[in-house]
Amino acid sequence: MWTGRFPCAAEVFACVVAVAAVVCWVAGRPLGVDSAVYRSGALAVLRGESLYGHLAATPDWSPDLPFAYPPFAALLFWPLAALPTQLVWGVFGVLTAVALGVVARLTGPRSGMWWLVPLLVALEPVWRTVGLGQVNALLMALVVVDVLALRGSRWSGLLIGVAAAVKLTPLVFVPHLLVTGRRSDALRAVGAFAAACLAGFVLLPDDSRRYWGSALLGANEALSNAWWGNQSLHGLVHRLAGGRVVLVLAVAVCVVAAGFLVRALHERADHAAALLVTAFCGLLVSPISWTHHWVWVVPVCCLAARRGAWRVLFATAALFSVCALVPVPRGDNRELDWTPLEALVGNAYVLGALTTGLVLVTAVLGGAVRRTPTSRNHETRSRVQAACEPRQQGDRVRPPV
Repeated sequence: MWTGRFPCAAEVFACVVAVAAVVCWVAGRPLGVDSAVYRSGALAVLRGESLYGHLAATPDWSPDLPFAYPPFAALLFWPLAALPTQLVWGVFGVLTAVALGVVARLTGPRSGMWWLVPLLVALEPVWRTVGLGQVNALLMALVVVDVLALRGSRWSGLLIGVAAAVKLTPLVFVPHLLVTGRRSDALRAVGAFAAACLAGFVLLPDDSRRYWGSALLGANEALSNAWWGNQSLHGLVHRLAGGRVVLVLAVAVCVVAAGFLVRALHERADHAAALLVTAFCGLLVSPISWTHHWVWVVPVCCLAARRGAWRVLFATAALFSVCALVPVPRGDNRELDWTPLEALVGNAYVLGALTTGLVLVTAVLGGAVRRTPTSRNHETRSRVQAACEPRQQGDRVRPPV
């Protein structure tokens, strides 16, 4: 029965994706570039082929993309080898829909927000994640559940460790746990990650040595990628022809500011906002952050809807649904010749995140100045004096009870 709650809409979305996968399979239509890579990696492991070379099982219609994940991820993808490429896409599409429902339940409004569903699906990181058959939303859901739902549990930290073993970027949430005083959870996250990596070394020793030795930084030109789709500080600096010193300073400032904000929000018990600060810091400082990695905009929109911050909600939705569609020169290093307006549009995700971070830091610092001990003492004395003085004429002083 429809209750107007987002998770129910997520179930409908999952059914639509599943039907589309079956229809495309029957019709023989190509579907899911990245999910095809996951399937090809699983087949490479089963056939004893190199995981970080040419993937022989890559479909003819798909670009020859590398497997850029740790060996443990290939072990998890093993069951996908038994499915056609289109149905593998359907599996990740359904998992993405479920992940969105879980994240919305933990960060979004409780009911009456059915219109939020098409808004979230219209976000470029979401529809691109679904279209490519990506794993981003599922990893995001694991982290959100770990940090928000399992807080105080003896299992907290394990999901972050597993997510990081599939894709290294969730490791940024280990420092988050430390900054927020959850040292035991951080240790469990590191332990789960280490155990998964050890399993990869035991079962796939050659691939593990190659991944940690060379493939980790070699995939996608991780240290020099200036393509528009790389919405990170690395991509921004490369597109603006900045040097390594500029990049290091930008990353250092971003990390320090994020740590300050996370600690401040944690002290205010705003755990969801603190988590989002860490997530966007990770997107900014990562060498590669493709636009579909920015699925963390989903809990931003959900949290804004829960708190009634409509301007934040619609401004965020506009940024992440319109800017990606504005045509700017892309590819073949044409990004290096962008005009100022093209650079503003082409770096919109990064600039939007940096601007939001600056606003938050200013707000937190401003609040700290206004709430100094002297001002708090003055406010306390004012309240005491107001309670002791008679009210305006016509009012009687209420005797103490």
